[in-house]
Amino acid sequence: MPPHHKFSHKTKNLWAGILFGLGFVAFIDETIFHQLLHWHKFYDRSTTAVGLISDGLFHAFSWFATVGALYLVADLMRRHAFWHKMFWGGKLLGGGGFQLYDGIIQHKLMRIHQIRYNVDILPYDLIWNITAAIMIIAGLLLIRSARKDSIRISGGETFAS
Repeated sequence: MPPHHKFSHKTKNLWAGILFGLGFVAFIDETIFHQLLHWHKFYDRSTTAVGLISDGLFHAFSWFATVGALYLVADLMRRHAFWHKMFWGGKLLGGGGFQLYDGIIQHKLMRIHQIRYNVDILPYDLIWNITAAIMIIAGLLLIRSARKDSIRISGGETFAS
C-alpha cells in the first residue's frame, strides 16, 4: 500500500474517532458519575426505577457507539488505512462534543439531570464545560494537522473520502 493510502479514508477514520470518543466519554460519565459516585441518573425527574432504566438505555447507547467505532477501526486496519492522528482528533471531538451537549442541553436547557445536587453547581458546570471545550479544540487542531499532513505528503493532491 502507498503511504498515503490512509488519506483516501479520512472520513471513515474521523467518524470512527467521533463514535469512539462519544461512546468512551458516555461510558466514563455513566460509570463514574452515575454508578460509582451516585451523583445523578440519566433522567432524574422521575422515580429511581425510571432513573435506572434511563441509565441502562444510556449505557446501551454508549456501547453501540463504541462497537460501531471499533467495527470501523477493524475495517480500516484490514485496509491498512487506519490514521492515528485523524482518529484521535475525531475521538477528542466526539468526546468533547458529547460532554458539551450533556452540559448545556441536558443539564441546563432540558434540565433532565444535573452533575450533582445539593451543592454549589457552578464549579462543576465550569469544569465540565471547559473540559469539553478543551477537548473539542484539541480535536479540531489534530484534525486540521492531519489534513495538512495529507496535503503536504500528497503534494497538494486531494483524496476522496
